[in-house]
Amino acid sequence: VQLQASGGGLVQAGGSLRLSCAASGFPSGFSFSSYSMGWFRQAPGKEREFVAAVIWSGTRRSYGDSVKGRFTISRDNAENTMYLQMNSLIPEDTAVYYCAADVTSRGGPIITGLYQYTYWGQGTQVTVSS
Repeated sequence: VQLQASGGGLVQAGGSLRLSCAASGFPSGFSFSSYSMGWFRQAPGKEREFVAAVIWSGTRRSYGDSVKGRFTISRDNAENTMYLQMNSLIPEDTAVYYCAADVTSRGGPIITGLYQYTYWGQGTQVTVSS
């Protein structure tokens, strides 16, 4: 499975960005809806941290404490794409943002753990200026 993250950039504090993660290369018998998806971020000198996750159907989501109420994760299974709408950005949101995927059974829990994800995108830089 290949994941391509895009949409990062430079934005002023208080601004918004929307990240996208396009998925492709599914094994035979699998589709985008076979995978739970998540966003993580890593700032310079810090560990990679959980941002948000969504189950295969898009009906259940989870967020890291630092982004709750400001970020919204969603997915379009018809387009094989996941999104992260980021509003009210602050300088502390500056990081490389990575999308991740892992096969999950329908009815399974949201995956929020870094090491639970098998597939990773290359990352997209988000810089928030004060």
